[in-house]
Amino acid sequence: MKTIAQQLSIKDFPFIIKDKNGNRIYFECSDGYWVKREYDSKGKVIYCEDSEGYWVKREYDSNGNKTYFENSHKTIINNRPKTTFTMKEIAQKLGVAIEALQIKD
Repeated sequence: MKTIAQQLSIKDFPFIIKDKNGNRIYFECSDGYWVKREYDSKGKVIYCEDSEGYWVKREYDSNGNKTYFENSHKTIINNRPKTTFTMKEIAQKLGVAIEALQIKD
């Protein structure tokens, strides 16, 4: 599969594409190596992938703190907040009687 620069017959490297906020969303070298990135609304990288198959996913909370990290090397760091509900709250959210709830593993 051809890279973006190859498809566009680009000869001037590095080839860079930026989004409307000035974030670098694509970078390519003359040897065909490329990196693409996705950003959240606050400009933090939430996904990154390269031509060698390496990728990274990240999530952030409303304060910009990293709450989740996962990569293609099977590293996962999950600091997402834990949510605790009572059985009564679960029943109310589901709109069923608490007696009708059954928990399975």
